[in-house]
Amino acid sequence: MTSPLGTLASSRLDIPTRHAPSTAGYDTGLLLLRLVLGLTMAAHGAQKLFGWFGGPGLDGTGQFFTMSGYPAGRMMAVVAGLSETLGGLGLAVGLLTPLAAAAVVGTMINALAVKWGGGFFAPKGVEYELLLTAGAAALALTGPGRYAVDRLLPVLRSHRTVHGVIALVLGAVLAGGVLLVRK
Repeated sequence: MTSPLGTLASSRLDIPTRHAPSTAGYDTGLLLLRLVLGLTMAAHGAQKLFGWFGGPGLDGTGQFFTMSGYPAGRMMAVVAGLSETLGGLGLAVGLLTPLAAAAVVGTMINALAVKWGGGFFAPKGVEYELLLTAGAAALALTGPGRYAVDRLLPVLRSHRTVHGVIALVLGAVLAGGVLLVRK
C-alpha cells in the first residue's frame, strides 16, 4: 500500500538540495573589496601627500584643512594623507586589516563632518565618504579573508570580530579627538 504522498525516499528527492557556501567565493569577494577600497584610499592619500593624480599636495590640502577650521592645516594634511595612504595600502594587501580599516574610518569620519551639511548626493553630498566608511568598517568586522598578509601573522591568522570592534572604536575615538580641535 502506498501513501498519496509517495514513499519517504521519493519525498526526499523533492526537497531542493542546499550546497555549502563557497568560502573561496567569500575570500575572493573580500579580496576584491579590499583592493578597490584600499587602492582608492591610497590614491586619495597620495593626492594629499604628493600631489599625484591631480591632487593639491600638502600645501593645497593644508590650506583646505585650515579653511575647514582645523588648526595647523599642513600637519593635518600630513595626518590625513598618511592615514589614507597607509590605511589604504594595508587594506589592499590585507596587512593589519582592523587597524588599516580604522585609519580609513577615522579619516572618513572627519570628511563626513566637514561635508555633512551638503545633503546626501554629489557634488556637495556625503554618499562617497559614507560608502568608503561603511566598506572599511565592514572589512574591520569581517576580516580580510584568506588571501591576505594577515594570514601569516599568528595573532590575526584567524580573525576575531572583537579585533575589528576594538580597532573601530579606536579609530572613532581618535577621529572624535581631531574633531574636538576643529573650530
